[in-house]
Amino acid sequence: MSQPRVGFLGTGWIGRDRMAAMLVTGAIEAVAICDPSPDCAEAAAKLAPEAEVVPSLDALLDLALDGLVIATPSALHAEQSIRALERGLAVFCQKPLGRNAAEALAVVDAAERADRLLSVDFSYRYTAGMQAIAELVRSGELGRVFAADLVFHNAYGPDKPWFYDRAQSGGGCVMDLGVHLIDLLLWLLDFPEVAEVSSRLFGDGRPADPAGVEDFAVAQLGLADGLVARLACSWRLQAGQEAVIEATFYGDHGGASFRNLGGSFYDFEARRFTGTTSEMLAGPDDGWGGRAAAAWAEQLARTPRFDPAAGRLVDVARVIDRIYAT
Repeated sequence: MSQPRVGFLGTGWIGRDRMAAMLVTGAIEAVAICDPSPDCAEAAAKLAPEAEVVPSLDALLDLALDGLVIATPSALHAEQSIRALERGLAVFCQKPLGRNAAEALAVVDAAERADRLLSVDFSYRYTAGMQAIAELVRSGELGRVFAADLVFHNAYGPDKPWFYDRAQSGGGCVMDLGVHLIDLLLWLLDFPEVAEVSSRLFGDGRPADPAGVEDFAVAQLGLADGLVARLACSWRLQAGQEAVIEATFYGDHGGASFRNLGGSFYDFEARRFTGTTSEMLAGPDDGWGGRAAAAWAEQLARTPRFDPAAGRLVDVARVIDRIYAT
């Protein structure tokens, strides 16, 4: 059976990293690359020397591809995904799928109409630590999970100007970082109903301008089953280290926590808590960043057809809408 023919739209460092992860699987063939930066396109071409470098999305869509990987600015994700899906291509897109739930829903609807695979790069699900915690939670070993603390502080801000333009980004640190935490919470618990959302958004230490983007946010999510989750995320926080990343879950029979080590963006450990004791579940885990991409490539090689799990992408987007609305 021939490998699916895949094009890559946007080949900055994330795009190239996901491209490399897909190629390592051997599941797909990289046949085309498109990036407005000649340097980025050239760097991607080194990963796939046989791939054609083309000037536009239109040129990609004319190549009879089976799939498209999108790693472009957020404002472009929904439109580019829909165009690809309407041409019969499966899509793997960087987060967020859309700047709001309406855009995300439009993409999912297009995927369902086209009967084509759609996934978003929610990479933290695929870490060894979160996989271990998921096993504990879903097996019932922690009992009834009733609380969660979710944190993602970045001592730096994004280095691309479009992140700070709400029309292009859809939002600030919640859209950029909080989206991962919200996805982890809902995914871990099999996408329960979110009954209540309250939030406070800040910019430069003051209430955020609704027309601008926030750089600090706190939110509380109340699930229909009674669980309460506290979320905090930020850019440029005086955190004493480069990043603070944590997802901790408390049940009536124990707890479990996924945390970064020493301020790292890449090194994590997961621990199980029982009373005053702590047990290692998983230590630092190389290569996790590309596993969502690799999983999409392998699924595409098996079948390009629509996966109903894509509908859950809209659930995440709706929670973000509610955080921005309160």
